[in-house]
Amino acid sequence: MLICKENVSAMEDENPEASENSGQAKTGKPPRNISVMRHSMSPAMLPGTAELESTVSGSQSPTDENSQFLPIFCSGSCSEIGPKTYMEDEYICVDNLQEHLVAASGFSSPGAFYGVFDGHGGVDAASFTRKNILKFIVDDSHFPTAVKKAIRNAFVKADHALADANSLDSSSGTTALTALILGRTLLIANAGDSRAVLGKRGRAIELSKDHKPNCTSERQRIEKLGGVIYDGYLNGQLLVARALGDWHLKGPKGSLYPLSSEPELKETLLTEEDEFLIMGCDGLWDVMSSQYAVTIVRRELMLHNDPEKCSRVLVREALKRNTCDNLTVLVVCFSPDPPRRIEVPKSQRRRSISAEGLDLLNGVLSSV
Repeated sequence: MLICKENVSAMEDENPEASENSGQAKTGKPPRNISVMRHSMSPAMLPGTAELESTVSGSQSPTDENSQFLPIFCSGSCSEIGPKTYMEDEYICVDNLQEHLVAASGFSSPGAFYGVFDGHGGVDAASFTRKNILKFIVDDSHFPTAVKKAIRNAFVKADHALADANSLDSSSGTTALTALILGRTLLIANAGDSRAVLGKRGRAIELSKDHKPNCTSERQRIEKLGGVIYDGYLNGQLLVARALGDWHLKGPKGSLYPLSSEPELKETLLTEEDEFLIMGCDGLWDVMSSQYAVTIVRRELMLHNDPEKCSRVLVREALKRNTCDNLTVLVVCFSPDPPRRIEVPKSQRRRSISAEGLDLLNGVLSSV
């Protein structure tokens, strides 16, 4: 079953409560002036393309700070149960943060908020985090003057709330990947193995790190705190090194434990070259490189300029590649216009292949 939500004119009701062990588990320009908040814990199907592997680390050019660029947000989403029995993913899309926050004091910049929450041990933790994480951020005393501090506090507050909530399964846990955009400033916060990737004129810029137990820095942190890793699993139980919830694996609140809920933050100043953001759970990235996903989305946007369709294509491609997990994908565009075709400089026009084709070829050759 496919759940792909398009923009609506009013904020959706935040109710779909997760029942235990349930399976909740257009051509042309789409409307770009509609404010929306979307969420889902949902069940999808969809044909794809070939593999490309050249991810680039992000950096800001000296002229970025002087840019007059101001992003206009439009997002599309797709969520699919995949081959699993239950749907444990959740997500949230807020294209107009000003409208959502109403009269939030001190907040005047155009803004947006997006999140992907990949649950495990049931959907309780993912559902709770999706419903509350944005509120925890904006209600924090440091928002909006010290946004990074507010985000870190919100993750801690959500984690502790999961320990205290008697109505929730204490053994339920979730990864959390959020994107808060205020004006041109993009703040990615990640705890877990979901991933955020920026599309920058066809290049893939990874804005988050997958927190796998076997990652060198995570392994060192885990072992220093007395944890062990068996066959890639933290304490033989979890395939992630950071998550909210999972209080059966943690110690007293306030202490340090191998399974961390602390997010890693990445701040980026958006420019005209930054075309879109892809956020997805590990069900996507287990079978697809960041560069390949960016190549697909850019190509699709040039065809129909619809981020909703782009998210569906990525989900279909992951299913075609036999992903073993739930799938949730968000595509966020920063402009109402489709990406421009990459022009080849006149001095290099002797080539018989386009710049996009050359990027694709380089990626394929590098993976051989």
